[in-house]
Amino acid sequence: MTNTITTEPSTPTPAAPGRRTPINLRQYGILAALAVIIVLFQVLTDGRLLMPGNVNNLIQQNAYVLILAIGMVIVIIGGHIDLSVGSVVAMVGAVAAIATNVWGLPWWQAVIISLVVGAVVGAWQGYWVAFVGVPAFIVTLAGMLIFRGLTLVFLTGGTISGLPREFTAIGAGWVPGFLGEVGGRDVITLVLVVAVALAMVGIQLRARAQLGALGLPRESAVSFWIKNAITAFAIIALGWQLSDYQGTPIILVILGGLVIIYTFTLNRTVFGRHVYAMGGNLFAAMMSGVKTKWVNFFIFVNMGVLAALAGVVATARAGGAVASAGQNYELDAIAAVFIGGAAVQGGVGTVFGAIVGGLVMGVLNMGLSILSVDAAWQQTIKGLVLLLAVAFDIFNKRRSGH
Repeated sequence: MTNTITTEPSTPTPAAPGRRTPINLRQYGILAALAVIIVLFQVLTDGRLLMPGNVNNLIQQNAYVLILAIGMVIVIIGGHIDLSVGSVVAMVGAVAAIATNVWGLPWWQAVIISLVVGAVVGAWQGYWVAFVGVPAFIVTLAGMLIFRGLTLVFLTGGTISGLPREFTAIGAGWVPGFLGEVGGRDVITLVLVVAVALAMVGIQLRARAQLGALGLPRESAVSFWIKNAITAFAIIALGWQLSDYQGTPIILVILGGLVIIYTFTLNRTVFGRHVYAMGGNLFAAMMSGVKTKWVNFFIFVNMGVLAALAGVVATARAGGAVASAGQNYELDAIAAVFIGGAAVQGGVGTVFGAIVGGLVMGVLNMGLSILSVDAAWQQTIKGLVLLLAVAFDIFNKRRSGH
């Protein structure tokens, strides 16, 4: 199978007026799959899936995998894999709990220390991958064992609970409803989702106008407005349900910020273009002057920081640090990325796709749990979904001739 570079060209090539871009089957396919799964479980659970409390829990319970998926998609686009993130989540959770309960530091200092620890972990692994040349699979497999062992050392095999309320609010709190309520619904939540929906449509319109000004191909107006209308409706519907519960989860605001930052990073920065170039064709990237060693190094530093953030969120959500935290988190993140359309050999993937893939896994988990499906069957079903997603990716490439 021939690798291709999927980055956008720095100097666009003009296209004939009226030319349309082809439909992105990966992106639309996974969105359609998510919609079908939601509708299916909404029917099977007699409407319980989308109850306000369950929608809130879907976000808070799956926040860790969505954060990890954002970092993992960059790792996979670059042609690597990271098996250590679950152990890093556990170790950083232990560090955060020790910082607050043993050292007596304020919660925000504990968060900063946790992120620094994650960066150091990422730099450690990035050094072996980028500058020594050890395959990432081996380095992160070793890291999975090392950091799990350090977690047991830090916690001496026990747990640390009783974390400060401000810290636990990161994973299990809500944005204060300082605008009050209308009809029992949180006003700030409704304002936020309407603003996000309008901003999303505005950004899409601006991007479309820029393509038109440069004479580049654009999707049809009908497709453009249908896509944006569905997305805006989904955002507002989410906010409508959340407003009837406790309001906007703090972690949802954090996730939104991460999606914006990393989408911009991958699509609009030199680093992002270099990551795509390396994953598409490493030799060509090197011949083009890409400093591949440093790009690889910072890919893992970034993954370490996001794994640390996921560790803070998971620990805050649980209300304490436990030695068993983070079990199989790396598999959840990898599955989310591949379900979201990333290519197995690298060079292809988006933050948006990884988030949608994580939501597919989250909806499956919640729907099956509401239906009281045995845990063994839940694992079987999720495995089949992952297999079918990757098979679809391969089939799609063969059809397009790649």
